Amino acid sequence: MPVKLTVTGAHAVAHAMRQINPDVVAAYPITPQTPVVEYYANFVADGIVDTVLVPVESEHSAMSAVVGAAAAGARTMTATAANGLALMIEIVYIAASNRLPIIMPVVNRALSGPLNIHCDHSDAMLARDSGWIQFFTENHQEAYDFMIIATKLAEKENVLLPVMVNLDGFITSHGVESFEMLDDEVVKEFVGTWNPKYSLLDTQNPVTYGPVDLFDYYFEHHRQQEEGMKHAYEELPKVFEEFAEISGRKYDFLDLYKTDDADYIMVIMNSTASTAKYVVDELREEGKKVGLIKPQVFTPFPKKEFQKVLNGRKGVIVLDRAMSFGKEAPLYSLIKSSLYEVPSRPKLGSYIYGLGGRNTSPKMIRQAFEDAFNGNLLADEQRYLGLRE
Repeated sequence: MPVKLTVTGAHAVAHAMRQINPDVVAAYPITPQTPVVEYYANFVADGIVDTVLVPVESEHSAMSAVVGAAAAGARTMTATAANGLALMIEIVYIAASNRLPIIMPVVNRALSGPLNIHCDHSDAMLARDSGWIQFFTENHQEAYDFMIIATKLAEKENVLLPVMVNLDGFITSHGVESFEMLDDEVVKEFVGTWNPKYSLLDTQNPVTYGPVDLFDYYFEHHRQQEEGMKHAYEELPKVFEEFAEISGRKYDFLDLYKTDDADYIMVIMNSTASTAKYVVDELREEGKKVGLIKPQVFTPFPKKEFQKVLNGRKGVIVLDRAMSFGKEAPLYSLIKSSLYEVPSRPKLGSYIYGLGGRNTSPKMIRQAFEDAFNGNLLADEQRYLGLRE
């Protein structure tokens, strides 16, 4: 039977890892990810799982270790944040191009410099074109659930891509909250046993990973990666449905909140969606037709789903917790390009918020909505919430 636990988000993620019981986990500490692998190391030390835990000397080594283990046929995981993801980025690309279904919780944190250990999404955006599937999670329940969903999806033979499960640093990772944990056997049956088709240890059917791949086949191999991502898009609704059957929780590409009759819709990812929902409720009580979209799948980007929901609205307010210097903000840019194809384009507004962990209050969220009500959304102007004058 499912049980309710009241723990930190990092502990919730570690429990999902425990239930999946990967063959190999590479561990290297970096704030605010460290508790994830610390909790998991306790499970290993207590003999609760039979994972080989590999302490390494850097994040670059952590990703290298799980790439090697995954190529050998092991179910593998690691975890990181911010500068750690930046350090391993070379191997992050290699993991995807080698079609290795590695699962990695990323506890989102600002990238240096200046040095900052608090939350924003610049680390995830650094890796957005790396070929990894990316999920974003609002709270403990979603972080736990999406670790399990990620494993099921990544290991499908027509997908075989690594997955990042993003959760906000400190807010989710260190905050204490209740979540429902599924029965161990239910999770074990859901994810199944990983039986890789292509293993370096299968000497009867030899394969090569990571060869020199110049102009002869490099192009074709990257085209195959794109097919894997298309298959991930097609498989996700099935995985969501299967997960709903064991949990009662139905996920989708987009979490829609009071959007049915909304004239103005805000788009925001991860934990600040909770604050935005509170503001939506307040504005609804005042008679304003507003709603919220929280993308739960960022890659593959749910373009058609956005088009379906946003076509014909009066205004769309997109909040990014990352900057793309000299260009439009990353989430905003993708939504804006998606809406180029819809018959009735809404007015658009781009807002940067919460960089380096800066608090984002209901008042700030309300101000962005007020801009929309007053006809003040400007597609060619990037604005900032909570920025000092």
